[in-house]
Amino acid sequence: MLETAGQFIKEPKIVDTTLRDGEQTAGVVFSNAEKRQIAHLLDGAGVYQIEAGVPAMKGDEKQVIKDIVAANHRASILGWCRAVTDDIQDGIDCGLDAVCISIPVSDVHIEKKLKKDRAWVHETISRAINFAKSHGLYVSCNAEDASRARMEDLITFARIAKNAGADRLRFCDTVGILGPAQTAAKIATLMQEVGFPIEIHAHNDFGMATANSLTAFKAGAEFISVTVNGLGERAGNAALEEVVMALKYVENRPVSFDISKLKGISEFVAQASGREIPLNKPIVGRNIFTHEAGLQVDGLIKDPKTYEVFHPSEIGGERQILVGKHSGKNALQMKFREFGIDLDDHLAEAILTIVREKAVEYKRHLFDKEIMYIYYSQTERKNGQ
Repeated sequence: MLETAGQFIKEPKIVDTTLRDGEQTAGVVFSNAEKRQIAHLLDGAGVYQIEAGVPAMKGDEKQVIKDIVAANHRASILGWCRAVTDDIQDGIDCGLDAVCISIPVSDVHIEKKLKKDRAWVHETISRAINFAKSHGLYVSCNAEDASRARMEDLITFARIAKNAGADRLRFCDTVGILGPAQTAAKIATLMQEVGFPIEIHAHNDFGMATANSLTAFKAGAEFISVTVNGLGERAGNAALEEVVMALKYVENRPVSFDISKLKGISEFVAQASGREIPLNKPIVGRNIFTHEAGLQVDGLIKDPKTYEVFHPSEIGGERQILVGKHSGKNALQMKFREFGIDLDDHLAEAILTIVREKAVEYKRHLFDKEIMYIYYSQTERKNGQ
């Protein structure tokens, strides 16, 4: 039944919130110029909707949102608002075509944070949605901490939001507490009981944001919320690059996103955020196309598909072969062919023995100049004999 729900949706709509939730990463601040450029890059790559920021912050935040709107991107430009009419008015002032109106739906948030009751939440969200719709805005109703709300309460909330005129429900796994099976079940139930377009907004506290986003989509969620490089509060959000590539290669779904631009977007956001891309980061990390182990390199020489699901150039990357402790003879000979040198088997074996010894000594792979030094010392030794 879960897969059947998802079959009605051929392609998800990617909602990128790098400029809002991504910038809420502790210690991260984008300049106005960086925010404009990130919006430009995301739009050029084919993002459906860009969450540009929080208009109610006023000042530079409000100005840059106006600038992004004025750029006439193909993507819809959305602003995040509390369920407060003044916040929504700030969004209207920016010229936004869409707003995300947020309010908590779990007991712990309603009782401990808001110190209100559920009736107040229902009245407040209805009033806010009515105000936004009366001004012609597209409304995403943000159910904060939806993953910890009782399902009966969440269904009631979703119906109220739908009846008030909201265009979709943003299901927030605010503290990343769900697993894929739980996510799929909750989304499928909401779809069945309310019949309301759903956006999955998954946080990564337990490392399952990407998996939860994919299973939510398969269960019927039409929109997937992401950030570049998985930026976001605490452990971050579902990563744009992971979601897009997993949709294409894991789920075999069509994606209109220009994946050749993924690496460029990732690198720009990494620089702007001051957060380096981890070497082992899925999709865009340097190590994903870096190989050292002899068996892997031997397989790549015979057919790259043995250890690479997609070609590095597809995302703007390139393959790199390292020579170190785990390298084999074929890898070493392949490396030397890059230098225009054909190593015979005997010389390759001699060099490889020294390479492995040096790698253990240095506790790393060897640099090209170090490999060449070993080559010259071995050829000189051979010629001297």
